[in-house]
Amino acid sequence: MAKPVSLLIGTRKGAFILKSDNERRKWTLSDPIFLGHIIYHIVSDPRQPKNLIMAAKTGHLGPTVYHSQDGGKSWREAKNPPAFPKLKEEEKGRAVEVVFWLSPGHECDPNKWYAGTSPPGIFESNDNGDSWQALAGFNDNPDYAKWTEIGATPGGQLLHSINIHPQNPEHMIVGISVGGVFASEDKGKSWFPMNKGCYAEFLPDPDAEYGHDPHLVVQHPVKPERYYQQNHCGIYRLDLPLRVWKRIGDNMPREIGDIGFPIVLHPKNANKIWVFPMDGSTVWPRTSPGGKPAVYMSDDAGESWKRQDKGLPRKNAYFTVKRQAMCSDYARPLGLYFGNSQGEVWASSDEGASWKCISRYLPEIYSVTVMR
Repeated sequence: MAKPVSLLIGTRKGAFILKSDNERRKWTLSDPIFLGHIIYHIVSDPRQPKNLIMAAKTGHLGPTVYHSQDGGKSWREAKNPPAFPKLKEEEKGRAVEVVFWLSPGHECDPNKWYAGTSPPGIFESNDNGDSWQALAGFNDNPDYAKWTEIGATPGGQLLHSINIHPQNPEHMIVGISVGGVFASEDKGKSWFPMNKGCYAEFLPDPDAEYGHDPHLVVQHPVKPERYYQQNHCGIYRLDLPLRVWKRIGDNMPREIGDIGFPIVLHPKNANKIWVFPMDGSTVWPRTSPGGKPAVYMSDDAGESWKRQDKGLPRKNAYFTVKRQAMCSDYARPLGLYFGNSQGEVWASSDEGASWKCISRYLPEIYSVTVMR
């Protein structure tokens, strides 16, 4: 039996919940939540679906985290948001500028959450997001400075893409823009870079061990030995036990290129993925190539790609889709969703074959996720 879908939407000026009917044909938008706050990410807990965590920046009050235990009807601010330890006055420390990314812990850790920040840091909560502690194994790693010394993106240097291995909670992988992909096999106590095979044209050594710019890194839930990466320099796939990334974006049409931010996995089929390319030429406009937006789908793990643009604007649509602003649901057929920089939410109920706009006039959209 079909069920309604609820989308959690984070924007530059607040959060919203967009709920469908059973057939995913009609959609109803909630009143704004924390109107005026920057909402970078909202995630529901797959272990306790009514538990939601929100990463926010509250104007002059700074970055924080909110959590809800009733599906977003009420919210409470974390009593101890993510924060780097305070140092002595004469010492130069780090201060969290943005809480950017949220990930639930492994199902064996029912109350654990992880957060990624700018400047790059990992924080963990063991009480459903109410209090947060620094993950010292990463934040105080002896190699932290050299891993993060290369530079920053226009939005600052960000830690994102916190992936917890679905079968082994000891294994973690994260992305830093700019820095690279880093992995841990002991629940965050020690870390190593995992960027072999990624080419970075902006580095003095394009094949350097670190200093890369992953835009998004995702691990397949039913084939966890497979990772995909949307990078500043292309789309890549990694299949363990090899720790070498293979560029699969070379197979995209040359006039489109393989630069973008989001990448969505089919939850059951490890070979089927979707990306949303953007213009990465010259000065990097970061808009739909030629003003003609399209999703590209691969059903053979990136060996070939198919353009999916039915229902999308045919011209003069220069928008961007950010890394957290594209997702799928769990229905059959699979539903796909993205929010853009113009405040529109687009949906497909047939795995990308056709698209329709289901909401307009929102503030710039930073994230779109499905409530479990």
